[in-house]
Amino acid sequence: MKPKTKGITAAVVGTALGAGGLAFVAMPASADDKPALPQVSAEDLVQSVVKAKPGAFDGTVKVSNDLGLPAVGNAVPGASALNIDSAHIFSDGAGKSRLAVTQGASQETVVHDGTTVWDYSSKTNTATKVTIPAEVAKQKGAGSEKTADPIAASTELLAKVRESSTVSVDGTATVADRPAYELVLTPKPTERTLLREIRVAVDSQTRMPLRVSVLSNGTSTPALEVAFSEIEFTQQPADLFTFTPPKGAKVEEKTPTIDQKDKDLAAQAKQDTKVVGDGWDTVVTGKVPADALNAAPKAQGDRKGAPADPKALLERFAKKVNGTWGSGYLVTTKVGTAVLTDDGRFAAGAVPEQVLYEALGQK
Repeated sequence: MKPKTKGITAAVVGTALGAGGLAFVAMPASADDKPALPQVSAEDLVQSVVKAKPGAFDGTVKVSNDLGLPAVGNAVPGASALNIDSAHIFSDGAGKSRLAVTQGASQETVVHDGTTVWDYSSKTNTATKVTIPAEVAKQKGAGSEKTADPIAASTELLAKVRESSTVSVDGTATVADRPAYELVLTPKPTERTLLREIRVAVDSQTRMPLRVSVLSNGTSTPALEVAFSEIEFTQQPADLFTFTPPKGAKVEEKTPTIDQKDKDLAAQAKQDTKVVGDGWDTVVTGKVPADALNAAPKAQGDRKGAPADPKALLERFAKKVNGTWGSGYLVTTKVGTAVLTDDGRFAAGAVPEQVLYEALGQK
């Protein structure tokens, strides 16, 4: 099994992965059977994936990764998102979903019924109930970020890189006991990226992505992996999409609201964030709030579960760099790089570090 690694600074590395639409990727092609399927053009296959409506399903997703990130333990909130053993996804095909994520002996369950999202942790026996405001619930995918699966992820990925890619169909494969086409996206020669190719195994019947592989330059196996190991396309019981907290569980209820302060912060963040380039060598630049870097932990910060000092983490796990753009810290992975400057600017993307420095130098 490939080593599992965790992230460093969610704000920086999360942006680096998100910029390329690569937050969810999947297992590589193995020595599985090559089913005989009717020929299909690459463009027709891409279009069918974008338009796919696979309906209700029940599937198990296996997760593993070899990003080459520093091992930072549990110091960074959200880092464990890349260190799960497996996930079981249920969907009714119409917006309701249930996700059960296993990490060692504990399990996190997220249930989304369209108007309410429950998030329960067996490790702490706590549950959070979030009521989605009516105006937000009307938006596509509202409240379901944590129940994202290879369908949405692969569709977004295709939209981001198809125009700057050479797209081909490289035979067939069997994934989760289902025949699939192997769709391959390779960056055009003009693209400056750390990635070599992206492979998407597309179900021959439903056109749902069953497996996505992202391979970086200089490696023979994927850096990020997530795949359906089992899947069944069938109607799901309605009670799967309701949740009752276990006896004794601590329950917290929330109703998200957006006040003027939130709107002002969102507007400022949008103004401070800029996308440089497109396709495979997209770089996202922006500013990190001063409080996020300068707020050192209090005395309880040394206790398990308390917030860590961001600057201390950077000094420990990132490389100190400088140039005409200024000075700061460089985080490098197999699929992307990120720079956080001493004056609070950042740049991140699935690109070599020089591309980040050029983006930082742009006005």
